[in-house]
Amino acid sequence: MINYLNFFYTILGTAILSGGAGTINHCIEKDLDMLMDRTKSRPIPAGLISIKTALSFGLAQSIIGFAILWVLVNQLTAILGLATIVLYLFVYTPLKKITWLNTTIGAIPGAMPALGGWAASANQLSPNAWILFAILFLWQHPHFYAIAIMCKDDYERAGFKMLPVIEKENHRTNRQIIWHAFLLIPVSLYFVVTGALGIFYFWGALLLGIVYLASGIPLLKESSIKNAKLLLRTSVVYLPLLLIIILIDLNYY
Repeated sequence: MINYLNFFYTILGTAILSGGAGTINHCIEKDLDMLMDRTKSRPIPAGLISIKTALSFGLAQSIIGFAILWVLVNQLTAILGLATIVLYLFVYTPLKKITWLNTTIGAIPGAMPALGGWAASANQLSPNAWILFAILFLWQHPHFYAIAIMCKDDYERAGFKMLPVIEKENHRTNRQIIWHAFLLIPVSLYFVVTGALGIFYFWGALLLGIVYLASGIPLLKESSIKNAKLLLRTSVVYLPLLLIIILIDLNYY
């Protein structure tokens, strides 16, 4: 049975903690945000809020969000939340200027909220929690590489070492997209192997995985913004549909 109060506190604490991390990130990258079309209208580079005010607000959010998770949910969830923002702010963010592997490293904190949600419910991390983590980890690669192709000029102006920036024809980028989308299929189906989910999930996850993989194939023929947008749109449909299929399988099959 769902503990709705625990669910509410988990969502509240996670949202506030995430907001704090995002605000602090805006402070760290304020000068770089001014160089990119997609970020120059953010409050700090646009001059709508001072860096001091933004940093104070971000720190306050982070402390409050962490406290909510620690006191009202459980300590494991709070620790995972703190680890997520530390990896995001102090590992992933600086690595964007250093190596194209920032996408892979950034996918770790990007997938950790799945562990936090699991810990909030069970106060432990079972093997199935790590399967969900792996799904989110792999899913992010095609998603963010599609964005990197679309925003290549922006990233280049800011000096970010995104893979499409450091290569001319996007061959390695496209291989990374296909490779991770392909791996996502067997990893997502591993829930069936563990017995956590059944036949409805199997066919739903398999179909979604094939569609996600297929949406990246046009990039092998033409690495265009149009094809990157197709992949991006598919990625933002894939994940919520997969989660809905999980819920249906758990409750009706």
